[in-house]
Amino acid sequence: MGSDTFKKQSLKSKTGQTKAADLTLRQSIVPLMLVTILFFLWGFAYGLLDVLNKHFQVTLNVSRGQSSGLQAAYFGAYPVASLTFAGFVLRRYGYKATFIMGLCLFGVGALLFWPSAKYRSFGGFCGATFVIGCGLGTLESAANPYIAVCGPPKYTEMRLNMSQALQAIGTVVGPVLASQVFFKSVGENDLDSVQWVYLGIAIFVTSLAVVFYFAPIPEISDEDMELLANKMVAKNNENNDNAGIVEAVAEERVQKPIWKNVNLMWAVFSQFCYVAGQVAVAGYFVNYATEVRHGTSNSMGANFLAIAQGCFSLGRFLGVVFMKFFMPRKVFIAFFTCLIIFQCLSIGLTGNAGLAMLNLVLLFESILFPTIFGFGLRGLGIQTKLGSSFLVASVVGGAVGPASLGFTADLFDSTRKAMIIPLIFFVVAYSYPIATNWYPKIRNLIDDFSGKELEQNVSTPQNNDSLSEKGSISYEDKNDVIVSSK
Repeated sequence: MGSDTFKKQSLKSKTGQTKAADLTLRQSIVPLMLVTILFFLWGFAYGLLDVLNKHFQVTLNVSRGQSSGLQAAYFGAYPVASLTFAGFVLRRYGYKATFIMGLCLFGVGALLFWPSAKYRSFGGFCGATFVIGCGLGTLESAANPYIAVCGPPKYTEMRLNMSQALQAIGTVVGPVLASQVFFKSVGENDLDSVQWVYLGIAIFVTSLAVVFYFAPIPEISDEDMELLANKMVAKNNENNDNAGIVEAVAEERVQKPIWKNVNLMWAVFSQFCYVAGQVAVAGYFVNYATEVRHGTSNSMGANFLAIAQGCFSLGRFLGVVFMKFFMPRKVFIAFFTCLIIFQCLSIGLTGNAGLAMLNLVLLFESILFPTIFGFGLRGLGIQTKLGSSFLVASVVGGAVGPASLGFTADLFDSTRKAMIIPLIFFVVAYSYPIATNWYPKIRNLIDDFSGKELEQNVSTPQNNDSLSEKGSISYEDKNDVIVSSK
């Protein structure tokens, strides 16, 4: 099985319907556990990045604005990967091949940290970070939609939030390791520890790529997603003329360019703004802590960041629990509202009170990224993989937010005052949770998938099989549709 992974003919033979999309909750546990490991990886990498931002300000004598180049390189790589080679490999060769390619790129980028540290080159670190970002952008292009579609659609947001909870744990481990290694072990002006940490990461992710090469990960094809979307339409119109409705919806979904999908494009815009704010807050958390709380060292600031990331992780688990008892869109807007409130308070307060408010900001940030992602993929059917590429590309907001905050902090000589930058991004992104709750077209789409469980034997009436066979509607011409939709 592993030796056939990259053979074009073998992979393209999986464009028909498979059994993967019909996995029950129990059957999906094993592949989900394997893919969830990847979430920890980019959480760990992201946690290290936030601390490296401050570390390089000290060791390489760069300003707060200049140090944002790390985030710009990291998140700027996401659209480069997701909209070009990662999206192509995902649609042409499938999830498994995309996972392996992403891990290999991650490993190469981690290895490039060694010469960058040796020559104390901030530009080299930014270049290495860009390669790591390409690897992680590739992984996210596949992992997020895979988690979203592998299993019953009713639990999409719960699966994404649970997997991303492990990612949040990685963001806790990263700063803790950094505070004990980068800032303590060999002195704040030494980069030897950075070399060895990233060498270890390179070895680990390369080994993980080998594991994925042989791992039994079921593919989920575009046809599976189209059938699932059609089933949902039929389920929600079971008292009407299902056959006509299903065929009309399927044909409209394929013929309409993807950028005309209101729900997806709104989610992409909101994700861009949200990520810009989130990354800006995390990237300058250590600066904020050392400024508003007198006597706080860089090492202690990194420990405070680890505590904040712990709140972030806790929020993910709480979000999963709340979504079990309340509609996901209601939990979504409640968390987003609290986020904006506490971001305002973190700007107005100082000392321990201000630091506590910023911790609460991370607590309520927790579920927003995966929930926006899950909502954005609703009802895309055959265009699910392409839609995922757009959502992953929106993470480029993480390259904009930190730079804006960093230069604003330099201008006013205050990280606390500069926290108004992420607040602006959050307020703009808030339009999407409002839409998911009060704009009928989007609200009904979200509720249709969240509120009903599809049975395995649900099928569209009579001409469901003929719909699958009508390649002219969705399957045989899907590559042409995707190309024309770009």
